[in-house]
Amino acid sequence: MLTWADDFDGPAGSAPGPWWTAEVGAGGDRELQAYRAGNAALDGSGRLAVTARHEPDGTITSARLITKGAVTVRHGRVEARIRVPAGQGVWPAFWMLGTDIDAVGWPECGEIDVMEVVGSEPRTVHGTLHGPGYAGVEHGIGTAHAAGEPLADDFHVYGVDWRPGRVTWRLDGAPYATLTPAEVPSGAWRCEHEFYLLLNLAIGGPWPGNEVETPHLPATMLVDWVRVSAAEPSSAAPPDGARAAR
Repeated sequence: MLTWADDFDGPAGSAPGPWWTAEVGAGGDRELQAYRAGNAALDGSGRLAVTARHEPDGTITSARLITKGAVTVRHGRVEARIRVPAGQGVWPAFWMLGTDIDAVGWPECGEIDVMEVVGSEPRTVHGTLHGPGYAGVEHGIGTAHAAGEPLADDFHVYGVDWRPGRVTWRLDGAPYATLTPAEVPSGAWRCEHEFYLLLNLAIGGPWPGNEVETPHLPATMLVDWVRVSAAEPSSAAPPDGARAAR
């Protein structure tokens, strides 16, 4: 049952709303971009454009959007139809973080990476979990899945089926990997509480092979839609103008 969706309808140049908040400031992981709200806008054709670009002062800017405090998920299917950009140095991602992050910090809160694609691996999508004892680039636990074509050539549906004790990743509806508590360090499974959604386009960073000093920009990640379907029917009302998908 579909419990929440955003089709990004609205006039070109308008901000995504009201579920999304733009995080601002420097990116982590030795990334090159600074995040700004103005780098994420609707394109007027039912898509969200997240754009990384060179600014006149020489800085690189991009955007990172979150649904923290607005849309939360605990189990179900989480999907987005996305066209990623091409080029070495780009690092688009669709992912989730535990809503308890402010109380317990990262990686104790847990992280589910629905999709990461890096420009140095144009045919590969990465689906990954992070938690205590298995967090960070090259330390998360997951799968690199090879697609038949460069992923930047077209839109693809990236998703997870998230159930108690199991996360299964899908590309265009086809499952390609599953993780359970048995695959992570003992006692470190962090996928049984509420998470919020994130969309971002990073540039550079420490991903092996994707390091770049002067990326070719602008680069744009286009998001056609984001959808959440509950694991089982729920009649819970959304809290104060926000929707909870649980």
